[in-house]
Amino acid sequence: MTSRTLQLSNKRVAHYLEQGTGEPLVLIHGVGMQALAWYPQIEALSSEFRVISVDMPGHGRSEPLEPGVGLQQFVEWAASFIEALDMGPVNLGGHSMGSLIAAGIAVTRPDLVKRVAVLNGVYRRTAQARVAVLSRAAELRSGAVDVATPMQRWFTAEESQRVAAQRVESWLKSVDLCGYATAYTAFANGDDVYAEGWNTITCPALVLTGSDDPNSTPAMATQMAQAARHGHAVVIDNERHMVNLTAPREVNRALRAWLQTAPQTENHEVEV
Repeated sequence: MTSRTLQLSNKRVAHYLEQGTGEPLVLIHGVGMQALAWYPQIEALSSEFRVISVDMPGHGRSEPLEPGVGLQQFVEWAASFIEALDMGPVNLGGHSMGSLIAAGIAVTRPDLVKRVAVLNGVYRRTAQARVAVLSRAAELRSGAVDVATPMQRWFTAEESQRVAAQRVESWLKSVDLCGYATAYTAFANGDDVYAEGWNTITCPALVLTGSDDPNSTPAMATQMAQAARHGHAVVIDNERHMVNLTAPREVNRALRAWLQTAPQTENHEVEV
């Protein structure tokens, strides 16, 4: 894959990985990760699509946003990135916080989005879940980084998950703390920013999660898919939050089906 940088309209530099040719597929990772966190999808889908995986601001080699910004500023940044690519409307996928950004673009800039995929997204957290993420955001802003807790929540001890877990752990340990804290704070406060806008999303919308993800729950996925005009929920059994890494075959199969969906197709079914 090729490493590239792109100067956006706000003069900030965005870094991304690119592989393949054809219809563009832009992927946005979750908080604490980097563009390479989509490696199973880049490898599998670049034979058919031009896959572009971007480092979120303050992650990898992309310049950060100012501390204290909210989800809206991350959405505006991503919209500027898509505009700077100058490819027209793109297929847009996001994971975790990246899914909040992708949904935000689908709501606010539908002219930039041909299809949208939301993986392990959050939607209207419970009060208890909101307290937990706000507490973690405060810890990060204070300089405390707890890598062990998310790793235990995201992965099992199975040997099949060892390589993915090691990569994720290395990314969490190497991420810029200020960029991480800024993004996580926006993530913690962002689950309902665009929630009311889901019913305005008219492009094909894939909403995917793992059955065992306690924070990006199957119920959330179903609610988002039902709210969208052409939404389709997929729940992968026995999987957690990093489902694109731990169940790449199932995720890539769902993404291929989504990428073949015609804009007028409507589906509110849930697959398990």
